[in-house]
Parts: sequence; C-alpha cells; structure tokens
Amino acid sequence: MEQELEYLSRATDSPQHPYIAILGGAKISDKIAVIENLLKKCDRLIIGGGMANTFLAAKGYAMADSLVEAEAVETARGLLAEAGGKLLLPLDAVVGDKFEAEAATQIVDVDKVPAGWRVMDIGPRSLEAFQAALKGAKLVVWNGPMGVSEFPKFAEGTFALAKFLAGVGAVTVIGGGDSASAVKKAGVAKQMTHVSTGGGASLEFLEGKVLPGVAALNKK
Repeated sequence: MEQELEYLSRATDSPQHPYIAILGGAKISDKIAVIENLLKKCDRLIIGGGMANTFLAAKGYAMADSLVEAEAVETARGLLAEAGGKLLLPLDAVVGDKFEAEAATQIVDVDKVPAGWRVMDIGPRSLEAFQAALKGAKLVVWNGPMGVSEFPKFAEGTFALAKFLAGVGAVTVIGGGDSASAVKKAGVAKQMTHVSTGGGASLEFLEGKVLPGVAALNKK
C-alpha cells in the first residue's frame, strides 16, 4: 500500500512533465472531479471508452446507439471549454451493430456513426493520435479501458495502447481493475512502473482527496 501511495502521490503532488493522463471506462459522472483535478495538473488528458461518447455528443456529433450519458452532456461541454486544447478525444471508432461479442463491425469517423450502430472501441487514427501525444511523456497515469474490453474483439485498442505505453520510457501508473487486467492480458504489466487494482482508491486520489491511509502515512 505504501508503494502505491507513493506513486499516486507522485502523480498528484509533484508530477514530472510532460504528464499525460488517460481516462476510459463507461461514465463521465463518476470521474468529473478526477477530470477537473487532472486538467489543472496534466499537460494532455486523453479520453477513451464510453465516456468519450458523451464528450463527442457535447460537440454536437450524433452518436446513434452509442452509450451516452444524456444528463452529463452539459457537464462535458463545460469541461471541453475549460480544457482548451488539453483534452484529446477519439477521431474514429470501431462500431458494432449490437452490444455483443460477435457484433458486425466497421471503422468510421466519430462524427459519422451510422444509425443503429454503437461505438465499441477506438479506431486506428485515434490510436495513432494518442500514441503521438504519449511520445516523450515523463509520467503517464491511466485509468479505464478504451473500449468494451470484456469482448475480445473490442479490447484491441486498449491492448495496443498498453503495448505502446510499455515502450514509452515514462513513469507509468496504471490504476483500476480494467486497466490492470488489460496490461496483464497484453503481457506488459511487468514493464509498467506501478499497477494498482484499487480503482476506487486511485480515482479518489486523482480527485485530490486525502485518503485516511495517506494521512496516517504522512504523519509518520
């Protein structure tokens, strides 16, 4: 636990720059405070997974049957305005015709999701843009997958990003069960500086909250 807190502290208190944060997973609503805190500290914030759809909807794109948190679109619009050019969203996506492991797929630009289809993973142009942003990073913090990673067909973007991250040469802090599982499945967990499975604790820390365990350690 002490080692985990040390790495999370490094990410939140005195990060090395360039500092790139990567957030994925389904929802914005449980990560609003994290996004706001990270925008104050990181140089770029990469957003993938289902939560990216809500940001794309906030930009006015029709997301068809993709997961979008309607009640968070206005919040996403505010975060986009606050972020300036810091926030990096997907450019293209792997879409599926249903939410199933064996759905039919195609790759489309994020502003051209066909009716009846849904975003399931980042596309190749998005991966290239994210990799370009990560080159030269000194610190990378990653929480949440880039797609519906429980379906192998839609875990490819997450795995490709994990493999790329292993060779960046940055301090890499991976937080959360899905991200931890992804780096393990991609065979690169040992090349990351720190992998934490405690998603809730790492998110609270990235929000800037002082956790009881941290307070106790700091008093020693």
